[in-house]
Amino acid sequence: MNTNYHTHCTYCDGKDPLEAFVTEAERLHFSQLGFSSHAPVPFENEFGIKEAQIPDYCRDIDQLQTRTPIQLLKALECDFIPYMSTTFETFKEQYHLDYIIGGVHLVRPKNSDRLWFIDGHDREIYDNGLTQLFDGNVKVAVTAFWEQTFEMLETQQLDIIAHVDKIKMHNQHRFFQEDESWYRALVEKAIQLIHQHDVVMEINTRGLYKKRCDAFYPSTEILMKARKLDIPVVISTDAHKAEELGLYADEAMIELQKCGYGNVVSFDTVKHCFR
Repeated sequence: MNTNYHTHCTYCDGKDPLEAFVTEAERLHFSQLGFSSHAPVPFENEFGIKEAQIPDYCRDIDQLQTRTPIQLLKALECDFIPYMSTTFETFKEQYHLDYIIGGVHLVRPKNSDRLWFIDGHDREIYDNGLTQLFDGNVKVAVTAFWEQTFEMLETQQLDIIAHVDKIKMHNQHRFFQEDESWYRALVEKAIQLIHQHDVVMEINTRGLYKKRCDAFYPSTEILMKARKLDIPVVISTDAHKAEELGLYADEAMIELQKCGYGNVVSFDTVKHCFR
């Protein structure tokens, strides 16, 4: 592995500044490093970059580019929240970004403005949201996550889909099982939409090295289905610290090989797309 496109610095909820990631990427002999701060969302939060800071974020990356042989790329990881979030295309065009990572971290139930936060380190927040917003009906809740993912794929312009089955992280085999027929049907639809919309899928290692999940995002089953459709993949460590840039990348490559993949894709600066 000599690239990482999913990287969070101190402009959002990352713990290290841009410079620290570049230094570590040089040590690891990276050829490309993409920064992908969490995009702004229309409510107060501690995880996203403020929109007023995006020009500074882009400028700082450009300045660092003059001091490193690594190709640095500018991106945002955009949350899709129906009727709330800014369209991905708006961010990409306004700030001349190289690519967009799209993902679902906050699930909006039907007929509600409240949000179910499925990410983070606190499993209790996941459990409380399941109870309070979905009356403990895990099938309705998980279906809402996948339907929001479907809508993102059908309505937004994204280049990479982040941790596609993140919904499993805090479940930890408690409320639903990934081999249940209703769950597998939702996964199948997501894979078909990723294929139809020419989106790159990441294999995300963060759940493993943070010990919040016992598998990669996505699961082996999803990766095998994606391989049958020739869905392109990248390895992402979803790094929030410079020291996390290469964590579990070798294991992810082995997993991809087991699923039939012979290569990952990289960003082509001439055509501005992943190849």
